[in-house]
Amino acid sequence: MQRNCKNGSEDIQRSLVLIGMMGVGKSTVGRRLAHRLNLPFVDADEAIEAAADMTIQEMFDRYGESAFRDGERRVIARLIEGAPKVIATGGGAFMQAETRAVILEKATAVWLDADIDILVERVSRKEGRPLLKDRDPRAVLTELAAVRNPFYALAPIHIVSSATPHEAMVDKILEALDACA
Repeated sequence: MQRNCKNGSEDIQRSLVLIGMMGVGKSTVGRRLAHRLNLPFVDADEAIEAAADMTIQEMFDRYGESAFRDGERRVIARLIEGAPKVIATGGGAFMQAETRAVILEKATAVWLDADIDILVERVSRKEGRPLLKDRDPRAVLTELAAVRNPFYALAPIHIVSSATPHEAMVDKILEALDACA
């Protein structure tokens, strides 16, 4: 589904911000998309960790989610400024009203979506996800999807992932951007 599209892959004028659940492939797809578009790539979580000089898990443990989200909002707003780039956000970033407003106003949001089974399989490969700490990934992801998907659906571009190579998602994003031109 494409709505309110503002640019095509031939002439990117705004940053592309990838949103969606943890494990959907925002960072991996983002790197490949940026390469194909000849744009810089920034992983917002890595930028937040660099700015805070600590891991996201440490921020959650030391200051709580609310303080983390405030820092996340500031970093994402800063990343969107300037020349267009591809930005991968953390799964909860778009849930914050101020962060969502900045993304929708100043960038093109691309919702990467996937079935819960795919997400569970992917998140099992990586440690350090604060919301999964000592919890059942399937239960957490199912709960999060129920709350987050209506917000993610505000993105002008919606790409559904399957168990295919990440390049297939990049191709789908480029097609959606061309359709919006």
